[in-house]
Amino acid sequence: MPYTSFAVAGAGMLGARIVQALVDRNASVVVLARPDSKSISNPLLQDVKIATVDYANIQGVSAILRENNVEVLIFALPYPGIQAQKPLAGAAKEANVKLLVPSDFGMPSEGYTEGFVVVKEEFANHVKDLGIPMMRIFVLWLVHGVIPKFAAVEYGKFHLVGDQSLPASFTAMDDVAGFTAHVLTSLPPSSLHNTTFRIQGERISLRAIGALYEACVPPVPVIQVDRLPDGYEKQNWFQTMFARGAGSAGWDHYLNKDVPENASSGNKAWDGHRWKTIKEVLGL
Repeated sequence: MPYTSFAVAGAGMLGARIVQALVDRNASVVVLARPDSKSISNPLLQDVKIATVDYANIQGVSAILRENNVEVLIFALPYPGIQAQKPLAGAAKEANVKLLVPSDFGMPSEGYTEGFVVVKEEFANHVKDLGIPMMRIFVLWLVHGVIPKFAAVEYGKFHLVGDQSLPASFTAMDDVAGFTAHVLTSLPPSSLHNTTFRIQGERISLRAIGALYEACVPPVPVIQVDRLPDGYEKQNWFQTMFARGAGSAGWDHYLNKDVPENASSGNKAWDGHRWKTIKEVLGL
């Protein structure tokens, strides 16, 4: 039978959506939140059980997981909080949690050895050492808020580092959350353990997205630059990845190239679903 009991660590923009998607499927859900977390006031969590605990407190987290008969622990932590996954995974091990879903909701990191996302691959290797089954979901880029930040739109222009004509993968948060809840509550556990899903809402280049901004009223002009403004170091690095095709969910670090047919290979696990477009999510 599919899983029915879940814990979600991190209830921010994506995590709260995952919680709500699970609740909509009549799953049992407990949110693990730090005592000082502001996300617990999110309206999406109004009727959800919330357990506040220090993530580093392995015994405390383990007790919560056992008390709630948690089968699956989902991590939806922002990048600065990725390291908090390690003690939580240790607690999951003690509580006999059956499956972990790491905070992989972004660039594929399998086989990656450098850059901002290497910490995700390091955690995946840690989970393997613990011997806990894992389900990874690579979506590349979440549409909400990410695209304007990537292009430094707050400066009144859509900045492109290089040509940026190669396709990248973008997916709405609601679709990511819905997909996560769907596969976890619909598919048999045997098909989820040590499985990687790559999903894609829309395949489009940054240059084509810039054209959408230019067509807005008022228009946001597209400019090509050598570097993004100061303070955008991470986004500048990501744009260099885009420029060589690594912005696709089909990017294979072992082959060092994009495999387009892999970018949406996971979509078939949610057959019949209509994925949201960038235009409708951002209102362009």
